[in-house]
Amino acid sequence: MTQKKFLVTKEGLDELLKEQENLIHVVRNEVIRELQEARAQGDLSENADYDAARDHQARVEARIRDLEAMIANAEIIDEDKGAGASKTVTLGSTVRILDLEDNVEEVYTIVGSIESDPLNGKLSNITPLAAALLDHKVGATVTVDNVEEPYKVKILELK
Repeated sequence: MTQKKFLVTKEGLDELLKEQENLIHVVRNEVIRELQEARAQGDLSENADYDAARDHQARVEARIRDLEAMIANAEIIDEDKGAGASKTVTLGSTVRILDLEDNVEEVYTIVGSIESDPLNGKLSNITPLAAALLDHKVGATVTVDNVEEPYKVKILELK
């Protein structure tokens, strides 16, 4: 069975590695201390602190496994080959657009889904807006479909 590749920028991969390192070397030790303190309270059958620590441990271990899978299957987005080389919007491009409906400018970097953060300007390549922008040049007006009310945006700048 082929593993799904996760598209990620170099910066995004570094963040995943940092999170994994923190979970393994810091948070895991904190959970162990939580478990030891809860066990010291005695009877584990009705010990809410112990149950909470075990739940915390399960969530931490699950996240570590998720990160390991994402990192093992990460495919780095080559930002240098992106907009600069092709002059079109690609993964890794930072694009300034004008929403023609409400006349508002926005700036987004097109990234893979695992590092998307729309509130901080990182838009997943699978969102309707990013999908509409991909492979278009500066000056192009594109229609964003696959939304309740389709709308048009104009590409103003590409980095």
